[in-house]
Amino acid sequence: MHLEFYGAAEQVTGSLHRLHVKGKDILLDCGLFQGRRAEANRLNREVPRWASDAHCLVLSHAHIDHSGNIPSLVKRGFKGNVYCTPGTRDLCSVMLRDSAMIQQQDAKYLNKRNRREGIDEVVEPIYTVEDAQQAISQMISVPLYRPMEVAPGVTLTFHNSGHVLGAALVQLDIEENGKKRRVLFTGDLGRKELPLLKDPDIVSHVDFLMTESTYGDRVHPEFSNTDEQLGVIINETLKRKGRVMIPTFALERAQEVLFSLERLHEQGTIPEVPIYIDSPLAISITEIYKLHPEGLAADVRQRLIDRNDPFSPPGLTYVSEVEDSKALTNRNEPCIVIAGSGMCEGGRILHHLREGLESERNSVVIVGFMAQHTLGRRLAEHRSEVKVFGVMRDVRADVYVLNGLSAHADRDDLINFAEQTARAGNLRGVALVHGENKARESLKAGLQDRGIGNVIMAKRGERVEL
Repeated sequence: MHLEFYGAAEQVTGSLHRLHVKGKDILLDCGLFQGRRAEANRLNREVPRWASDAHCLVLSHAHIDHSGNIPSLVKRGFKGNVYCTPGTRDLCSVMLRDSAMIQQQDAKYLNKRNRREGIDEVVEPIYTVEDAQQAISQMISVPLYRPMEVAPGVTLTFHNSGHVLGAALVQLDIEENGKKRRVLFTGDLGRKELPLLKDPDIVSHVDFLMTESTYGDRVHPEFSNTDEQLGVIINETLKRKGRVMIPTFALERAQEVLFSLERLHEQGTIPEVPIYIDSPLAISITEIYKLHPEGLAADVRQRLIDRNDPFSPPGLTYVSEVEDSKALTNRNEPCIVIAGSGMCEGGRILHHLREGLESERNSVVIVGFMAQHTLGRRLAEHRSEVKVFGVMRDVRADVYVLNGLSAHADRDDLINFAEQTARAGNLRGVALVHGENKARESLKAGLQDRGIGNVIMAKRGERVEL
């Protein structure tokens, strides 16, 4: 029995790992890589043969960098079950179709451009809506804490990870040749006391821990401070009669921002102002959140029971149609615009940035992790110029980075989680994945300072015997 690391090893996105037991391969996640576009396109098309031949796949959560390449796997002949929580399956049902539609729209645009410029190359989407639908049909919903045998000698149990709706810690109890091992894969680990979600569980008797390390080198601000900072940014921007542009991931971050705005209104911190959710996907996901109160924090569940919608601050308007989105970019009214994509690599936020970055009245609020080589990272680094739709533009708008809304565990959270896991059993080793090397090096040192040994910074293609 062994683990092999393939995606999100030495990088943050494109999660894909392989557990080999009794001659069978069990995949852990199959996500899209995000970064430089040519590199991302190449990596996302290079699904290894062993992955499409795997017995089954266990999906930790619905974020596209963990789930988004499952349709490619299916397109290449994968026939196995995809095990995930009910919340994750519902989210994937809209997110994977949306991802496929983007692939097809991008291919259509590029082919039209190639024909216009006399280029013979025909661009194919990475996968289609039909591939996404087939992937969804292979998903099996498994509730938290319900053990299920997913392969000979391998029993799966999901635990709450506290990251996004439906996100789970993946516990795998393995037996081979009389040896028993318990492996725990965090997927993405959440933070304690997230406003929307329950705290992460601690799993006992873990032999080997594979943990994310996205923020392994930094500590997040308190949530209360983030609300206060967001309120100040909004009020200062409104005084200038500008607009606040917030790039968000449709899953979790959009709902966190809406809930934060709801709290700020309740406190009287900000005035009623037009708020636009310019993301059909975020709109659909917000409705799915309301369908799964069992995955939400107690006070949020009670709000839903009392019909006090936590995701509807005063002044909120949903923008679904393309024409309405175009009209919104051309308005000059002070407002708040929440739009995807989260790393500013596509989606409607690009149109808002194209029109708004060069105005000193406006503000951009970065509320999530930005991978290397993305427009979002360049904005977070406070570059004076950035390229939007192929044109260099001056950044005159104020750019703020608020990490307090992050749904990822920070360095202290990750160390404490590993330490509690070690105390609850006989932890033999730890693999750090889903993090840039600087973050992983810092986290490894922190774990070793707490007496946790045998910590590896997993490399692509590296194998660990269990």
